[in-house]
Amino acid sequence: MKVSTKGDYGIRALIELVHHYGEPKPTQSAEIAARQGIPESYLEQLLTTLRRAGFIRSVRGPQGGHALIRDPEAVLVSEVVVALEGSILPIDCLDESSACSKGGGCAQRDMWQSVREAILGVLDNTTIADLAEKDRAVSAGGARYVI
Repeated sequence: MKVSTKGDYGIRALIELVHHYGEPKPTQSAEIAARQGIPESYLEQLLTTLRRAGFIRSVRGPQGGHALIRDPEAVLVSEVVVALEGSILPIDCLDESSACSKGGGCAQRDMWQSVREAILGVLDNTTIADLAEKDRAVSAGGARYVI
């Protein structure tokens, strides 16, 4: 399984919103884009997907922006990846709607299922809050400057 820039940038955007979680004013797209190194036009598309998936709210206008609406401790990375990328499948034959050329009698299927379970084990046990905490620790010795 390879996570695309869609998944990478979407997770980065949520990490930035965790840093502003609970603030009264929403965070503007330009600030998220600048801090996380995401092209703003692409970020807008991702924020729309994240809003539709129920992770954030968006407010229009000059004082508008975006805010995380769920507790960061309750947002699993697996949920975000599925919302942005689709099913977490290392191979198509694990998808129940996919036709297996071997009719389910493949020697590899159990191995790929184990790979999927291992990936989900990590993603299901990592929250956006966990990643935001690591981001704080690695960025400038833990110091974050807000403009």
